[in-house]
This record gives sequence, C-alpha cells and structure tokens, in this order.
Amino acid sequence: MRVRILALVVGVLLVTGSLIVPARGAPAGGGSIAFPIVGDPTFNPWHPRHFVESIFVTRVLFNGLTKWGKESRWVGDLAESWEVSADGLTWTFKLRRGVKWHDGRDFTADDVKFTYDIVLNPQLGATGRAAFTNIREVRVVDPATVQFLLSAPQASLVAAVGVNAGIIPRHAFANVAPANYWTHDAFNKRTPIGTGAYKIREYVSGSYVTLEKNPAYFGGAPSIDTITFKVLPDVNAQIAQFLAGDLTIIFIDNPALVRAVRGRPNVEVNTLPQNNFYYMAPNFRNALFQDRRVRQAIMHAWDRPAMIKGFLEGFATPASSPLTPVLRNFFNPNVKTYEFDRAKARQLLAEAGWRPGPDGILVKDGQRFRFALSYPTVQYFEPLAALVQQYLRAVGIEATLDGADFNTFIAQKLLPRRFDALLGWWIMPEDPDFFNYAHSSAAERGFNLPMYSNKDADALMEAGRKATSLAERERIYKRLQELMAEDLPYLQLWWPNEIRAWHTRLKGVPPIHLRAAFQWVNEWRLE
Repeated sequence: MRVRILALVVGVLLVTGSLIVPARGAPAGGGSIAFPIVGDPTFNPWHPRHFVESIFVTRVLFNGLTKWGKESRWVGDLAESWEVSADGLTWTFKLRRGVKWHDGRDFTADDVKFTYDIVLNPQLGATGRAAFTNIREVRVVDPATVQFLLSAPQASLVAAVGVNAGIIPRHAFANVAPANYWTHDAFNKRTPIGTGAYKIREYVSGSYVTLEKNPAYFGGAPSIDTITFKVLPDVNAQIAQFLAGDLTIIFIDNPALVRAVRGRPNVEVNTLPQNNFYYMAPNFRNALFQDRRVRQAIMHAWDRPAMIKGFLEGFATPASSPLTPVLRNFFNPNVKTYEFDRAKARQLLAEAGWRPGPDGILVKDGQRFRFALSYPTVQYFEPLAALVQQYLRAVGIEATLDGADFNTFIAQKLLPRRFDALLGWWIMPEDPDFFNYAHSSAAERGFNLPMYSNKDADALMEAGRKATSLAERERIYKRLQELMAEDLPYLQLWWPNEIRAWHTRLKGVPPIHLRAAFQWVNEWRLE
C-alpha cells in the first residue's frame, strides 16, 4: 500500500514538474490559498449534518463567543469578556460592539439568544446539543450583553461556546418555521451569512467552495483575498495537488506520506500533539458487544504498536483513554491498559461463553460472532479496516468490511446509527468534559456513537460539569478515565499527532492545532 501511494506521488511530480511558488521577497498581501475537505460542506454549524467535512469552512464563516487562543487558552471572540456568578449558575457575556453580519446588518445579543434557543430545543436535534443541556435559558440583558442561566454549574462552558458553536443571524431565519430550519437550503447549502473573516463567493457541489475576504471583519481585514476549500476525500489526490502547488496547506492524515513532502523546497512540515483519539465504536445495542469481557478481548487482539509503526510511521501513541495527554493535569496515566495478547483475548472470550466452531469462528447459543465493520473511505481507513479484520479473525471473530464514501457513511451509517461497529476519530475541545461523546443523553442525536449507557459514568460526567474547583474536576475526570478503561465505551486505537504541511510563502499560521488556527485566518498572509 505504502509503495503504491508513494509511486503515485512521484508520478504526479514527473508530470506536473516542480512546485509553483512566487519569488521570495514578493510583497505580502492579497492572493489565494486552497485547502482540502473530505466532502460537501453544510454551512449551518448547528445542522445535524454538520461534521468534519464542514468544520473548517464554518470556522471561517462564523464566530463563536470564544475561541482557542494563540497562547493555548480560551479567549474572547464575539464576546469581549465574561464573568461567572459565585454559584456557577449565571454566565454573563459582554459582546463586541460594531460587529456586522456579512450582509451589513448589526450583530446583537438577540442573535446569540436566537442561536442558542435553537440549540436548546430538543425537538430540533442540533449537532453538539449535548454540550449545552445544563443551560435552561439564554436571556438578553441589552444589545451587547447576554446571560446564560444554568440549571447546574458547567465549568466547560467557556470551551463549549467556542468550538463549532458559531452564532447565526436571527434575521436570516425570520420567515422560516423552526421545523424547517434544517431544510432552509438558502442558508444551509448556498448563501450562509456569518460574521467571520471570510464570506461566501461561490459553491459548486462535489467540487469546491470559495470564500472571499470580509473587509469589515471586526478582528481586522484579512490579508489573503480568497480561500478555496476543495472537495478531495482521497489523500493521494491531496498530496499530489499539494506538491503541484494547487493546494497551499494540508493535513497529512496518513503519516506514510510525510516522506513525500518533507524536504521539498519551499515546503514546511510540522507536527504537534492534539486532543484526538482514533477508535472502534461498538454498537452497545448489538448483543455481541454488551459483555465487557468481549470488548476487553478485542483490545487485547490488536497489536497497536505494530499498527502505529505500519500506518503512522510512529506519529502516534497507543491510547489508554479517550482523554489525551494534551489535557495535562486532567489526564490519568494510571488506568487499565491492554497489551497485545491473543491468549488473553481468547481466555476472555471463553469466559464470556464463546467457543470455537468448526471453522474457528466463535459460536455462542448457536450464533456466530460475526459483525459488519463500517468505516469512511478516507485517510487510511480502508487498509486499517482490513488489518483490524485480520487481527479479529485470529481470535475467532469474523468482521465483514463495510466501507463507504464519507457522505454516504455519515448519511446511511453514522446519523441513523445503522452499524454494528465503526472506525472513526474524535477531535475534541481542550477540556476534559466528555459528556457529549459518552453520556447516555447523547446517544440518539449527540456524538455518543456507541450509544453507551452507564449510570456511574453518567454521574461522573454530570459531576465533572458541576465541579467548580480545578482540583475537584481533576479528581472526577481521573476517576472517569479509570471507569472507561475498564468498561470501554470506545475501543481505543491511538492518539495521533497532527501533521501539517504548507508552502513557505504562507505566513502567520499560529502554532496551535489547525482547526483553531483557522479561526485566526485573518492574520495569515502570503509572501
């Protein structure tokens, strides 16, 4: 696989020639950059169909109340400042004055209330809603002040209102009934109206979306004229177009391709840890996975260090928790871990009542241990799924492969929860609040893809939100990691490093993870 990918890249270089880069010393300002996305975007950041293919676009079009800062802390975005009451139940946000929507209308506290009234309506199923279930009301104090009234303290709120939480304009939905918010395609799929550094210029489904700079942006007019997000789900095509000069900046999601770009003239490659983990999510409503010993056996069946060496060139670490070492004091290194041990895997499966059948596949009560493994055909998931299949077959579990392009995977597998198990990844805010990904209330419409339900875990996640001191939050989330290491709501693969590459003519990208860096895109420039 690796040889074939590298051969493709070399072939493209022979055809396209050397990288096209403007001469050094050219004046800064103007120009265009291009970045790949894996599928057609949905422009409404709260749409139930808003996932990874849309995140970069909406982070440029819209602003949240806060954002991750260049010095690795939460800073104001549409909010200039905020304060929290002594009991933790009232958050007061002071908003920036003079902010304009892309159509020239004034941004006010009414827009914040409108946005979060959508989020708080359980009938609408807004994406990410589970992060805001402690909010009982959003109240407008004056045009530049808004209050969030909580039913219980939530220390993570400052992060929740800054991650994929763009404020949308009330006036854009003035004649739309709430039941039709998600079918309002003029906003959701064609001409969104944001407050961001860039605004929509052109969108061609299946091909690209081009944004043009917003000269009235409150954070300062951008230097770069346009940003084009090209729909390129295939990583080989991304690398080839980057080396040809048709893309300016990329993730390298397949580390095997680092060698194709590292050392090239006028190309910068850098890496940093990120709050991200890759996993197999078992469907907890499938009887095959309901016994904890089965989930633990699967963890023992994988040789994750070998997988990391083979797929990731060492740019990852075997994961022991969905919460990563990036979280520093919240991370618990002293939890149950799972080494590659097929004998232990077989022992646990036997204890759960599974016995080898005539062909070696395990059988229990007349049922074969057979399930479909779903995955999106992006990054390196196709060969990864095949390797997972081999490891499982070695301990008597039969997994059939069920890959689909990203849009189909989301629409037909992930959203309706029609899968036995799936391979995926979560990139999370810089906060230990794991409620949105594992609390039972997030199982149907939230990000709790395994549809995991555990009363003890729920109680810890609820307590973590209510905790008001750092020491108390640390204690709670370390205990949660101990529980999850035993119960395994997600079967953890690894924590990857974020690997980024850009042409050296691009300047001003801050040294933070790229999703957050795009929220500072008005400060980027081309030489």
